[in-house]
Amino acid sequence: MSFPDITPELSARMPDLRGRLLANQSLAELTWFRIGGPAQVLFSPADEADLAYFLAHLPADVPVTVIGLGSNLIVRDGGVPGVVIRLGRGFNEIAVEEGHRLRAGTAVPDVRLAKAAADAGIDGLAFFRGIPGGLGGALRMNAGAHGGETRDVLVEARGVDRAGNLRTFANADFGFSYRHSGAPADVIFTSALFQGRPGEPAAILAEMERITQAREASQPIREKTGGSTFKNPPGHKAWQLIDAAGCRGLASGPAQVSTMHCNFLINTGGATAADIEGLGEEVRRRVKEHSGVTLEWEIKRIGVPG
Repeated sequence: MSFPDITPELSARMPDLRGRLLANQSLAELTWFRIGGPAQVLFSPADEADLAYFLAHLPADVPVTVIGLGSNLIVRDGGVPGVVIRLGRGFNEIAVEEGHRLRAGTAVPDVRLAKAAADAGIDGLAFFRGIPGGLGGALRMNAGAHGGETRDVLVEARGVDRAGNLRTFANADFGFSYRHSGAPADVIFTSALFQGRPGEPAAILAEMERITQAREASQPIREKTGGSTFKNPPGHKAWQLIDAAGCRGLASGPAQVSTMHCNFLINTGGATAADIEGLGEEVRRRVKEHSGVTLEWEIKRIGVPG
């Protein structure tokens, strides 16, 4: 399907815009699942000032959705109405600061932050090696792996709200909990400051290699997948509940529960977003029936059905 093209109207309202506006742009290739419909408008701002200018001049009735590297995302087949914002090169810098700190743009992949920290002899951020995606998503969902979480190392983050105002949030302002941030939903984070501790680069790189090997041995990282599908319920591990409910390898057409790690869904080739999401809902139903536990989606789902 396609949406009405509103890019001429937006361009007319924003003569000084430097970023790129694309109408009815496919989002499938921007997600790890390789599925989903188009964005009515895909906007890639040039930098933070350009993003603020865009949001300040965007009509209030136009919906805004933000995506990152697409690792933890299902775009539904009908696409996403309004504007989808994806941060790019203007948000991809990393700077080492005094006191074993790193300041990074939110388009930086988590793994790149971990490597930059190791190179600078900054320990405490190696766990980011085990998280697929970018820093913007890590802030939004308090991403974590291998014993570390974003909230453990975040000092502050900077962003732009829906009205185009620049805002700064301290760690305490986020209201972090397991795979959750309570920061205002309308804020698009643009950069963040992380606190580490002194470390030896060789030892940190060795820890990152251990994390890499553990991921490759236990997760289907070379498949078209979206990472962990469901949050771990209190007192349980999602994969164990899914396995106990007999869902390992369960398939719905080309959508399948991974046989390697059954909290991962896989597009084996030609799956639609409806196939993937429908399989996830079937897994939730079977787990609820078997154990009485309700699984909550960890993967973000956006857009309208096809």
